[in-house]
Amino acid sequence: MSIPALDLSADPIDLTAALVDIASVSRDETTIADAVERALREQLTGFEVIRHGNCVLARTDRGKATRVILAGHLDTVPIVDNVPSRRTVTDEEGDVLHGCGTVDMKSGDAVFLHLAATLDEPAHDLTLIFYDCEEIAAEFNGLGTIERELPDWLHGDVAILGEPTAGLIEAGCQGTLRVRFTATGTRAHSARAWMGDNAIHKLGGLLTTLAAYRPRRVDIDGCEYREGLSAVGIRGGVAGNVIPDEVYVDVNFRFAPDRSVEQAFDHVREVFAAELSAGLVTAEVTDSASGALPGLAHPAAAALVAAADGKFRAKYGWTDVSRFSALGIPAVNLGPGDPSLAHRVDERVPVEQITQVADILRTYLSS
Repeated sequence: MSIPALDLSADPIDLTAALVDIASVSRDETTIADAVERALREQLTGFEVIRHGNCVLARTDRGKATRVILAGHLDTVPIVDNVPSRRTVTDEEGDVLHGCGTVDMKSGDAVFLHLAATLDEPAHDLTLIFYDCEEIAAEFNGLGTIERELPDWLHGDVAILGEPTAGLIEAGCQGTLRVRFTATGTRAHSARAWMGDNAIHKLGGLLTTLAAYRPRRVDIDGCEYREGLSAVGIRGGVAGNVIPDEVYVDVNFRFAPDRSVEQAFDHVREVFAAELSAGLVTAEVTDSASGALPGLAHPAAAALVAAADGKFRAKYGWTDVSRFSALGIPAVNLGPGDPSLAHRVDERVPVEQITQVADILRTYLSS
């Protein structure tokens, strides 16, 4: 199969469309990685370019005082009759580009590729990281692979991920913790319920406590993070005539980045201390990921905020900025597209946001 051609000097709107037209569902990114690699090798000057699996990396070494990392994933969720791209102009939405990946996050990738090819004299050394498998389990995430196998490529003063933010800087990210609370009892025939011990009934206090919970709000570097503690799954029961002997409920805690994972778990146990101390339930962490502090006070990050006219907000949800934060690198999300439209069949991005983000980053990288 021939490698699709990408013109990195083209308008980033057109470059977005070209990237969307290359199907790249997670675990099937070879074609788009081939196209990006060839374009970087043939159209950039002064960049070292390497390929690692389906990750493509490039960097300059001009001796600048600061280094900026521009990172974006190449994969998308499965396609649902929304490739190739199409462009429409309507009174309701204006000029809009449709297609899988327009929001998450090929428009961000296009901006990074375009700027790398067209900036005459960047004020910073640049590192470009385009990686695979972001949309599936974390064990496959290409950025995690780079962190383990090519750690020297993750050195920098600030990192920018092109995740969709509608053109606003979204700083840091929440951490996430999933805890499974399990209650056990004794199975019996429901006609002789007194002979059993109903596990489901033991969750009554836990669910009441959860419904009454009032989440915290905290301001960090001018960003307000709102926490949330929610039941996200429950399973129990044997049959319509059986007293159940086991039930569990999964609780997800989205916590502000001033807490560690350990502190988040401590808080969850404090919330349900009565149920735990009474022996009604046990608690087990089934999944966790640290949040990321915004780090906007760092000079390199502050300069980016200035280039965006001082507009920023907290990031709700978890993104790969957490990986950079754990390495001590201030990191933000900045990309075109409404994140609420990501992964939808009607995924679409206003083209003016692509231009807007390109202009913000051109100003920042040139100043």
